[in-house]
Amino acid sequence: MAAAQAKKTTKRPRKSSSQKTNSTKNLTVSEFSDVEELHSYREMLLIRRFEEKAGQLYGMGLIGGFCHLYIGQEAVVIGMQMASTPDDKVITSYRDHGHMLACGMDPKGVMSELTGRESGYSGGKGGSMHMFSIEKNFFGGNGIVGAQVSLGTGLGFSSKYRETDNVSLVYFGDGSANQGQVYESFNMAKLWSLPVIYIIENNRYGMGTSIERHAATTDFSQRGASFDIPGEQVDGMDVRAVKAAGDRAVAHARAGNGPYILEMLTYRYRGHSMSDPAKYRSKEEVQRMRSEHDPIEQVRQRLMAQGISTEDELKSIDKDVRAIVTASAEFAQTEPEPDPSELWTDILR
Repeated sequence: MAAAQAKKTTKRPRKSSSQKTNSTKNLTVSEFSDVEELHSYREMLLIRRFEEKAGQLYGMGLIGGFCHLYIGQEAVVIGMQMASTPDDKVITSYRDHGHMLACGMDPKGVMSELTGRESGYSGGKGGSMHMFSIEKNFFGGNGIVGAQVSLGTGLGFSSKYRETDNVSLVYFGDGSANQGQVYESFNMAKLWSLPVIYIIENNRYGMGTSIERHAATTDFSQRGASFDIPGEQVDGMDVRAVKAAGDRAVAHARAGNGPYILEMLTYRYRGHSMSDPAKYRSKEEVQRMRSEHDPIEQVRQRLMAQGISTEDELKSIDKDVRAIVTASAEFAQTEPEPDPSELWTDILR
């Protein structure tokens, strides 16, 4: 019988000067300005509070269908958005609310779609997994596992064909990384030198299956090696590490050097979806991640330790964010539902 595979551990970077070393393959960690620290804190907190409220509304029966929360993974999308521009294209999976908010989409419109109201981003007909915004260059929420990878590669092709310098940010999970269409996309992207950044959000579980059980090789950053696509593992719980890696990847793709892979080592605190009790992992494991590696708490501690903000000022930010989320929830419960005639619109034959 083969010996059990040893679990990998990732050491946390030690605090030092302006450029710090991320022990995950010796990547640098950006030193944030006071403005960047505050920005990342507020934006991650908005996602956290929004998702908490969405979970609450789901429990009350006000959100139907599936609902996949992003709690714990906030640093990934915020760090990448800080490294990109509003003209760059973003596409992701069904765990998408955080990406929408990071792209600047209105929390009221996102929450309204979750509750199936006509003021939602898909007119109340898409729900949690299917909404988009052309204005914000957000191309979905896609419910088919791995489908966004080929679509996002197409977005990169569009940017190159139109001779813009925009890049395509394609988010997918560790479970999706085993899909065949992912490797077909890698091949095309490298063959045509497309400006695509493949962001693998490795939260350690493909639904309820740990990466050690569903993946023959668990270093997802090297999944593009046979196509000569460079890749990095990144501490996805540290927004500064994400921003630093994002800067490198965006510069690489925008300069015409082709695709890049970033494996974000992150963690989701909730189950795969709201219907998942997550009994495949211990409460101690989740609590350890919350207490030792929480992405928002890391920024909060730095803001106070460096004298950028006081505890009262941070409480004020939290109060303002909660007010935005509460307003979006109230709006989403009072807006009208789509007219029954909408059943016959947006149908492709």
